[in-house]
Amino acid sequence: MRKADQPGDLGWIVMAHGEVYQREFGWDTTFEALVAQIVGAYGTAHDPAREGAWIAEVDGARAGSVMLVAGEDPAVAKLRVLLVTEAARGWGLGSKLVAECLSFARAAGYRTVTLWTVDECVSARRIYEAAGFTLTAEEPHPGFGHPVTGQTWTLDLR
Repeated sequence: MRKADQPGDLGWIVMAHGEVYQREFGWDTTFEALVAQIVGAYGTAHDPAREGAWIAEVDGARAGSVMLVAGEDPAVAKLRVLLVTEAARGWGLGSKLVAECLSFARAAGYRTVTLWTVDECVSARRIYEAAGFTLTAEEPHPGFGHPVTGQTWTLDLR
């Protein structure tokens, strides 16, 4: 695992999300556009003391990602863009990425971490639950090619 600070890392995060989620769930490019907005905002104006992004690698190739970005409340961070490629699953990379993210959040002084996902992302939800996140809200979402249920998960770091 390493910081996402090499040329191509941010672009890879966007591309990998678009490709993987299309294959797995049939999502359209509106999801890739959302990821591009998240990654673009991070790439142009993140505070390295309070925000971070990480890449997991397998045999020198990118295989996963996660970001931690500041929320509107200075005590709250958001976990974003968790992904592990299909070929790299089963080795615990998703859990390691989330652990790295949460360790950084604690060191940066956040009290709470939230995340938004959808009900289709069952494997990711298992990782979040194992890390201590709890489901705090659900609502219908127009989705990314078909309707989904959006979910907000929260972890108290105190």
